Amino acid sequence: VVKEKNRMGECPVWEERESALVYVDINSQKVCRWSPLTNEVQTVSLDARVGSVALRQCGGYVIALGTRFAFLDWDTQAVSTIIELEQDKPNNRFNDGKVDPKGRFFAGTMAEETAPGVRARRQGALYTLFPDHSVIKQLDQVDISNGLDWSLDHRTFFHIDSLAYAVHAFSYDVHTGKIACPKLLYHLEKEERMPDGMCIDAEGKLWVACIDGGRVIRVDPETGKKIQTVMLPTPRITSCCFGGKDYSEMYVTSAYDGLDETTLAKEPHAGEIFKITGLGVKGIPQNFYAA
Repeated sequence: VVKEKNRMGECPVWEERESALVYVDINSQKVCRWSPLTNEVQTVSLDARVGSVALRQCGGYVIALGTRFAFLDWDTQAVSTIIELEQDKPNNRFNDGKVDPKGRFFAGTMAEETAPGVRARRQGALYTLFPDHSVIKQLDQVDISNGLDWSLDHRTFFHIDSLAYAVHAFSYDVHTGKIACPKLLYHLEKEERMPDGMCIDAEGKLWVACIDGGRVIRVDPETGKKIQTVMLPTPRITSCCFGGKDYSEMYVTSAYDGLDETTLAKEPHAGEIFKITGLGVKGIPQNFYAA
């Protein structure tokens, strides 16, 4: 549905108040907004790689860019920093993020590659930005903090560390926002490659984007079993979210960075955004950052 190609399209969020899909292109340092009504993509360019974007209750967005949390005012394109983190790790940047059921913004970091396929291990962390702008570190020694979501009863937090090739489930205290007691939920099969972004549907099942696996998979958190696979027409599938007027459509982002020229020539859809219909299941609205 979006032909405008992204180097590293990520973190799609359906914004009901605009009837639009908001997402980031990490490597182009842009936050983007696509309207299905006009088919127009608007963008705001930033001064660092932006890993994630989420909706703000009072309008605009909260973003995680470089190693800082910030607010983005869409109309003025103004960015105001909330807090800088990890200033001792110049090679790190924020990656995926999402707002929890109480309006706190969770986002994690990762080390950038220093050469193709080479990165310092366990340099990342997972943070929570509270509505009063205070921050706590939830996890340390993470490789690539990635997809995240919460169970429908708000008692479980799901998180992906991509280089663990797995989805983990944590107990989650909705009152304090703290996570604890990680358990392995699902380990990806070889052909699924690496897990990236993730979302939950209205039946409490998880959808995981498989980067280099060219698919999204549906996993049942109760049994830890994969129950569905949807193949997509390009390999580097990065994230997914439900949207549309009744949240019955799934939007899926992809990337073309990381593909060599020979592969790119064979992958005309790399970096585009796709819509999956007919899944027979709906999603749930996104939470708003409560400040």
